[in-house]
Amino acid sequence: MRIIPAIDIIEGKCVRLSKGDYNTKKIYNENPLEVAKSFQDHGIEYLHLVDLDGAKSKHIVNHKILEQIASKTDLKVDFGGGLKSDKDLEIAFESGANQITGGSVAVKDPEIFQNWLQKFGSDKIILGADAKNRKIAVSGWLEDSDKEIIPFIQNYEEKGVKYVICTDISKDGMLEGPSFDLYEEILSETKNINLIASGGISEFDELPKLAELGCEGVIIGKAIYENRISLKQLENYILNK
Repeated sequence: MRIIPAIDIIEGKCVRLSKGDYNTKKIYNENPLEVAKSFQDHGIEYLHLVDLDGAKSKHIVNHKILEQIASKTDLKVDFGGGLKSDKDLEIAFESGANQITGGSVAVKDPEIFQNWLQKFGSDKIILGADAKNRKIAVSGWLEDSDKEIIPFIQNYEEKGVKYVICTDISKDGMLEGPSFDLYEEILSETKNINLIASGGISEFDELPKLAELGCEGVIIGKAIYENRISLKQLENYILNK
């Protein structure tokens, strides 16, 4: 299982929110590149970079930070937040993204999302399936939709999606543990999805459980920043896989 730390960006700073609420913003570092380098120094190869300003304004905003991290580290960055148009995607890939995550666009403009899948391939495009009470939420989680999460993922699986990041919003940033039951259900109801668990990771012991369920990756945010999981623990996990 891949270990994927998260860096969320607001106004160029590394922040975390609780349940996606912008009013709960907590700044952890003024320098996201510094944070990314510390991840790399501990043997981490992947990074989940979220442009929260982009998610709110519905177009890419913090691509300069993506460019900095991509050019000054060896991390493979998946980038999301506010990617709505072909132009946004072009900027993200030109700025060094290895993969991009499309969430709201996959709900509101499925045609564009499917075009991206065809144009860039399923290894480059991740489906962001963010759920609140098992319904998909969009626009930086500021809006709910009427789409049930499992059929939503199954529909895109049929269209060729291979990678899915699933965040249970009620868990995100709460340090109360991930949605094991939801992930187990998704994995039992899909055939070829690489499922990346996200939201609620609170302690190291949860990681082997997610791996056992069959999650292909796990995104860890606040647990690292609040020192609930140390980078040394993650380094040892990666070395001993």
